[in-house]
Amino acid sequence: MSTKPTVVHVTHEAIGKIGGIGAVLEGLFTSETYQQEVGRNILISPLFSTEGDVSTRLGEWGEVLYSSLDGMIKTSYFSSFRKIEDTFNVNIVYGRRTFSDHFSSVKGCPEVILIDISRIEERPVNELKGRMFQEFGIRSDLYENLWEYEQYMRLAPPAIAALKAIGAAKHDAPTIIVSHEFMGMPTALQAILDPFDFKTVFYAHEVAPMRRIVEKHLGHDTMFYNVMKSAKENNQSVNEVFGDQNHFFKFALVDAARHCDNILAVGDYVVEELQFMAPEFQLADIDLTYNGIPSYAIGFAEKQQSKQRLQQYCSNILGYKPDFVFTHVTRMTPSKGLWRDLRVLEHMDREFTTEGRFAVLFVLSTETGKRRNCDIYDMEARYNWPVAHREGMPDLSGGEAAFYTGVQEFNAKSRNIKVVYINQFGFDRECCGHRVPPDVEFMDIRKGSDVEFGQSIYEPFGIAQLEPLSFGGICVLSNVCGCAGFVKAVTGGKDARNVIVADYTQLNWDGWYDLEDLQQIGKDARDRIEHQISEKVALEICARLPKNDDETASMIASGYDLAKHMSWEVVVNNYVLKGLRKAMQKSRQGRIHLRA
Repeated sequence: MSTKPTVVHVTHEAIGKIGGIGAVLEGLFTSETYQQEVGRNILISPLFSTEGDVSTRLGEWGEVLYSSLDGMIKTSYFSSFRKIEDTFNVNIVYGRRTFSDHFSSVKGCPEVILIDISRIEERPVNELKGRMFQEFGIRSDLYENLWEYEQYMRLAPPAIAALKAIGAAKHDAPTIIVSHEFMGMPTALQAILDPFDFKTVFYAHEVAPMRRIVEKHLGHDTMFYNVMKSAKENNQSVNEVFGDQNHFFKFALVDAARHCDNILAVGDYVVEELQFMAPEFQLADIDLTYNGIPSYAIGFAEKQQSKQRLQQYCSNILGYKPDFVFTHVTRMTPSKGLWRDLRVLEHMDREFTTEGRFAVLFVLSTETGKRRNCDIYDMEARYNWPVAHREGMPDLSGGEAAFYTGVQEFNAKSRNIKVVYINQFGFDRECCGHRVPPDVEFMDIRKGSDVEFGQSIYEPFGIAQLEPLSFGGICVLSNVCGCAGFVKAVTGGKDARNVIVADYTQLNWDGWYDLEDLQQIGKDARDRIEHQISEKVALEICARLPKNDDETASMIASGYDLAKHMSWEVVVNNYVLKGLRKAMQKSRQGRIHLRA
C-alpha cells in the first residue's frame, strides 16, 4: 500500500481469544506481511466488566496506559479522553496488548480502547438510532431491549470520538473500520455517517441468520444448503423462503453490511449465504477471504513423542494402549455436529475389531468456563473423571450432559474404540488431572493426533479442524466447512491425502423434487443420509491411516506441504490486503450512490 492505513478492529474479542475471531486477530497481528503493510492497529470493544483492578483490564498480555476507573494516566491522550468521558458519560481504558506466535516468535502490539458504556448519555445514541433508520432502514425500537444489540449501539458514538482523539482519523492516511461480525456494525455505520472519510469493511466470520436456521431446523445442513441452492435458482431470498427474519436483530445488522466499502467472507458458503440475505448483496463487493491455519514443520520423532504421551494417558485412564489416537477440539455448540463423530466410529469399530486394532477418541469441548484445578482433581479421585461424569457443576452442564449420553451409549456397544469426553479448557496435568503424563502440553493433542474430526453442520471456516494438518494428521471435515473450500483451492480440486471431506448434503435418492419438498427434510431423512455418508467416511479413514513409520513420515510431509500453502502469510498476501486495498479505493460518492 502506498500510504499505510490505520486499521481499526471492532470486536468482542479485543482482550481475549474466545473463538474464531480471536484466532483471526492473532493470525493477522503476528503476520510479518500484515505488519509491514499496516501502519497502525487498534482494537475497540465495550468494557464488559468493571470488576478487578488495572492489572486485569487488558488481560494477561495487556499494558494499561490510561484508565479513568483506576486513576491510571500514562499517555498524552488523557485530556482528550476526559472530554469524551464527560460528553458521553463513559469510562475509557486505553493501552496495548501483545499477540505472539508460539512457533515463529513474531509479535504484534495493537492499541486497545475499551469503553464502559453502562451509564452512557442517551442523546447521542438516540441520534445514531434515528439516523440509522433514516439512512439504512434499521428499526432499533425492535431490539433496544436486547443488551446484545444495545451495548454495541452505545459503543459507536464514543468509539468514533476516541479514534479522533488519538489521531486515528487524519486526512493524510486512510482509516479503515473493520466490523468483525454484527458487533462492529453500529460503529461502522456511525463511521459511514461521519464527515471524516472513514473506510469500512465487514469481516463476515459467519452469517448469523443462516447459522440460526441451520442449527434450529432438525434437517440441519442437509436441508438448508439444498434449499438455498434451489431458492437461488429461483432468485428467492431467505425472507421469501424461511419467513421474515427482521425480528432477529443480527439479521438487521448483517443486512446493513452491504453498505460497507467491502465485505470479507471467510468461506465459499459465506459468500452464497450473504447473497441469499437480500438481492442487494448481489451488487455489494464481497471478497472470498479464507482464514489461515498453523503451518509448522515437525519431524517423525517429535510426532511420535506427542502420540506416545497421548497413548500413555489412554493407558492410565482406560487400561490399554491404542494403536491410533483420534481427537476433536471444539466449542460445545450444536453447529459442531459432535454426534457425527460417533456415527463414523460405529462403522470404524467394526473394522478395527476385525483387524485387531485399537483406538481412542479424545473430545475436548465445554460450554462453560475453565474448571478449577481443585475441582478437576476432586472429580478424578471421587468418580474417575473424565472417563465417568456426573450432571451438574462443576462437572456436566446441560449441553455437555446431552453429548455425554451419546458417548455412554457408544462406549457400551463398542469393542475396540472408546471415547473420552474431556469437558475442560486446556490439556495438561494441571487442567485435566494427575493421570495426565507430567510432560504433556496442549500442543501434544495437535501433534500426536492421527485423526482430527470436524464434521460441522455450520462452519464458516474452521481453523481448528485443520490445526493437526501440518503434523501429519488426517482432518475429517464436512463439505459445508469453509476450510474445505480453501483445501480445494490450494490443491486445484485434487484429492488431498490428509483431508477427508464428508458431504452430508448429498441426496442419494429421488423424492426431493422442488423447494417445498427440500424444506421437509427433517431428522429421519438426515439420519439416513448421515448413516450412509458416515460409513463412507469410516472406510476412507481406515484406508488412509498409516500402516508403518514410513507412511507416518509421508503423512507428515504431505500435511505440512499442504498447510504451508494455507498459512496466515499466504492469506494476508492473497486475500486480506487485497480486500483492504479495495475498501481504500472506494469514493464516498460511490458509497452514497450505492446506498441510495
